Amino acid sequence: MSRTLVMGFGNLDRGDDGVAFHVINALRRRLGQKPLSEDETGLQELGFEPDSVFLRQLLPEWLESAAAYDRLIFVDAHVYEDAPDLFCVPVVPEFVSSPFTHHVTPAAFMAFLRTLYDREPAGQILSIRGRDFDFFRGLSPEVSRQVPAAVERILRLVELGGVTAKQETGTMEVSGSNRAVSSRV
Repeated sequence: MSRTLVMGFGNLDRGDDGVAFHVINALRRRLGQKPLSEDETGLQELGFEPDSVFLRQLLPEWLESAAAYDRLIFVDAHVYEDAPDLFCVPVVPEFVSSPFTHHVTPAAFMAFLRTLYDREPAGQILSIRGRDFDFFRGLSPEVSRQVPAAVERILRLVELGGVTAKQETGTMEVSGSNRAVSSRV
């Protein structure tokens, strides 16, 4: 049986950057699971299909838990003006150096999994365009309206059982970026 881990990450104190927390909790409610409080990660409650966690940031410390899964779905906010408000793309394992010492991208996380654990689960990132990143807790109205659609896309990805977003839909180019952006999944 294929196992999926949905990993939301972001900063709850920076408005829309915390959208993944709201997506993870909406997903958990939809699946009949207990929503996470702001101080819970969900790592203590693994064993569902799909499993879901919320992390403040991706860290190498989470690799061991993630290595047990066949598919990882990352959920985060984005700021790309040329991209759809909600998009999903495959994540290709790739180490990308960062000027920030504590910043790990989903691609780097997947590369660490491959290198350290000899595991290469399928990976997708579902990203929602943030509008307001000021210091406050909660979401802007535009982003809040995207949460149900994000949950539906996650459930569709889980249902597809490993079909990547690129295989399922066409792609479009985001200017200034070399990544494909799905317009449907």
